[in-house]
Amino acid sequence: MKVLFVCSKNSGGISPFVSEQADALSIAGVQVVIFTIIGKGLIGYLGNLNRLKKTINDFQPDIVHAHYGLTGLLANFQRKVPVVTTFHGCDINRFSLRLFSYVPLLFSAFNIFVSAAQVKKVRYIARKHLVVPCGVDFNVFKPVDKTNARMQLGWNTDKKYVLFSSGFDRPEKNAQLAKDALSLMPDVELVELKGFSRTEVVLAMNAADAGLLTSFREGSPMFIKEMMACKRPVVSTNVGDVEEQLSGLKGCFIVPFDTRAVVNALKEAMTYESVEVEAARYQQIDNQYVASRLIRIYSKIKKY
Repeated sequence: MKVLFVCSKNSGGISPFVSEQADALSIAGVQVVIFTIIGKGLIGYLGNLNRLKKTINDFQPDIVHAHYGLTGLLANFQRKVPVVTTFHGCDINRFSLRLFSYVPLLFSAFNIFVSAAQVKKVRYIARKHLVVPCGVDFNVFKPVDKTNARMQLGWNTDKKYVLFSSGFDRPEKNAQLAKDALSLMPDVELVELKGFSRTEVVLAMNAADAGLLTSFREGSPMFIKEMMACKRPVVSTNVGDVEEQLSGLKGCFIVPFDTRAVVNALKEAMTYESVEVEAARYQQIDNQYVASRLIRIYSKIKKY
């Protein structure tokens, strides 16, 4: 089977969870080529249409798999090859972007959502669809000795650290709540997850005493699943599929948008050295399992 991934490269590179999904499919025997979009906004995206059509003619894929709604819109401007569109979060959560997502929602051969919360927002027009959260590469994200991780990062081995889920400059990540909470914990340093290599991200997750996500909105945050893979405690607001991922895990806490609640949860989370995740829950976020689900979707579309 041949699948053409279509995704943006406007942020300087392909989103790791997209490239890792492509890698997992390749390991499973699917021939994957990645087509990257250059240009921002509706006009910028549609400017890639001729190049996309040429790639389709050259590669002759069975499926075009578009990642994000605006990418799905572009992909559906060709009707030669059936399109699968994965909606990752902002394309549904933000109303302005959701408007552009209506085209792929209606015209894609199949739609994939990374959380059930997304489906509720477009349930009247979401036809053929499944909820398939992006998976984690367990060969990359895994437990590492905390002291060793800190030494590699140059962190103080005697200090307390909380790892924030993203860069402070992204408004939807609500960094102010995290900063307000940590201002009440003067002996703990809040670390911004920005400017790290992929290897350093794994080290930072293992080096931190807890992870913190305070977002206003999410799809299926990779930060939560990657922290789970590293068996690290985490505190999060109830966004996207966080409740489904963390429910019942000792050392993981879901909090309201309240400073004191975040502080109390962090203090308790930092008492846990590790989080035990049952094998069945790990399987659901394993990239190879996700790849097998995608292959079943592709196969049904190809059949018809």
